[in-house]
Amino acid sequence: MGGALFSQPWRTIPKSNQENLDFVKSYRPQNKEVSHLRILLHGPVGAGKSGFINSVDSVFQGRITNRALTDATSGSSFTKKYTTYKFHKDQDSFYSFIFNDTMGLQLNNGVHVEDIKLALNGHVTEGHKFSLEHQLKEKDEGYNSSPTLDDRVHVLVSVVPAGSVSSLSDEVLKKMREVRMTASEMGIPQLGILTRVDEACPKVKTDLKNIYKSKYLKQQVEKFSVLLGISLNCNFLVKNYNSEINTNDDINVLILGALRQMITSGEDFLNSL
Repeated sequence: MGGALFSQPWRTIPKSNQENLDFVKSYRPQNKEVSHLRILLHGPVGAGKSGFINSVDSVFQGRITNRALTDATSGSSFTKKYTTYKFHKDQDSFYSFIFNDTMGLQLNNGVHVEDIKLALNGHVTEGHKFSLEHQLKEKDEGYNSSPTLDDRVHVLVSVVPAGSVSSLSDEVLKKMREVRMTASEMGIPQLGILTRVDEACPKVKTDLKNIYKSKYLKQQVEKFSVLLGISLNCNFLVKNYNSEINTNDDINVLILGALRQMITSGEDFLNSL
């Protein structure tokens, strides 16, 4: 793991969270066929998908939340069900985007790629329990045979720990590429999130503001972009809330920046329909 820094950041970070927060709060899909933008997270086991959902919620609540359960010890996927996460704006209303969390991809088991493809098309119902033995079929409980545009996925986000890009197995990469290819055929926009930046670079662990000065992290973003074919400007570095007991602006600004890009990409897709 490298600790060398550029003298200037290779990507600018907003000085303030307010503009991105205002944008996210006021967002409404212009396409009248949908009530919300659906963002699907996928990636290897332990990538930080559930942690990212919790971190987004923490930004909005102004306190640390743990709605999406995470597991730091087992080494197998802790997310078993196809779960939709909405975010409270106030007591009576929600933000106009939702997240879906999927079971992690892993070597010999984990979620079936075909199940993620079905989710992209809106065929997987809320609460469906992923099975290691059987992929979802048309007659199964949990299969939505007539999905609406609301049920379909509007943005696909690939999540990987920044320090694990080089060690992704060929099998997991193949699965991620396959999901990405299906999304591409459907015109669904795709972004990459590289998590655990503080574990990957000691200078970033010392000061999160070094995140886009880190030579090592820039290399990982470039490598991830080549491996999955997601363009460089659609890959984001974030730190999820995990050991913190309070929220802070340095973490929030990275999460909100990535979230805004997810929303604008998804909105472009919905408008193109």
